[in-house]
Amino acid sequence: MKRIFRFWIFRAAIITAFMLLSSAGYGQETETIKDPVALVNGVKITNSEYQRELSFYLQQASQQGRQIPEYMMPKIRDEILDNLIDRELLYQESRKQQIDIQNDQIDQQLEDIKARFSSQAEFETVIAQMELSETDLKSQIERNMAIRELIESHVSQKITITDQETKAYYDSNPKLFKKPEQVKASHILIKVDANATETQKAQARIEIVTIQQKLKNGEDFATLAKEYSQGPSSVRGGDLGYFGHGQMVKPFEDAAFALKPNEVSEIVETRFGYHLIKVVDKRPATTMAYAEVKDQLNRSLKRQKIEEGAKRFIDNLKKDANIEKYL
Repeated sequence: MKRIFRFWIFRAAIITAFMLLSSAGYGQETETIKDPVALVNGVKITNSEYQRELSFYLQQASQQGRQIPEYMMPKIRDEILDNLIDRELLYQESRKQQIDIQNDQIDQQLEDIKARFSSQAEFETVIAQMELSETDLKSQIERNMAIRELIESHVSQKITITDQETKAYYDSNPKLFKKPEQVKASHILIKVDANATETQKAQARIEIVTIQQKLKNGEDFATLAKEYSQGPSSVRGGDLGYFGHGQMVKPFEDAAFALKPNEVSEIVETRFGYHLIKVVDKRPATTMAYAEVKDQLNRSLKRQKIEEGAKRFIDNLKKDANIEKYL
């Protein structure tokens, strides 16, 4: 299993959690655990820190639509604790190397965070929900900035990716650079509730047939979509943009990909209701040119090497560290 917080040390983790919790709530995971949960060279990692990170991870997973099965929770808890230990080791090393983060840098990042809230009162409410003070938050900002500077100087600056490396990766992984077939379509939807009666279904069918006849009489598809469609795309004349296979429900997808540009489908029934679909454009499957992906690929390969280098750097710190876990 890959580390669940890959590249965490390059992010202001507590700040990310702070922003997520501002809209997601806090404290979903509660359990009785001894305090501290670990010692790193005599420095405590507290249960409250651990619970905050665990809550952040669970909420992030929830926002991404992922459900964490119970059998995975012990492994996740171990990963979270390991990451807290790694970050503490890195911070201690930044202190040894006298990395100094100026107050104005900390204050600026704090102001950037505050600016994302509608008011000072909302900001203070979220801090209270997280059981943090503004001083605590500034401390977390300082720690994360010091860690990033440490990694930047000892890992990132020593890594370069050559054109030969990016080209070799591109040539060796052709499947990664394929663009699948796409279609650009608009639709008109008359909704049918899942629990609709036969009478309600018949009424919806009459409505879509009436619209279909208007199209056959030469009326404009986008105009009719704005007037009659019951989907959110109605404000855009039914425009759904480009989409590929697997992005729409199957009956809709099958009908859309079977059409030629400027063709309108027969009535299509899905679980949402009745649709009329107009295809505007089609893009065949292609392979992205090397020049098109070169810069992005360079950044991706560099991030990967930085992660690997950071792991080696942390492993070296652990060799001389005294680490005690209590979970």
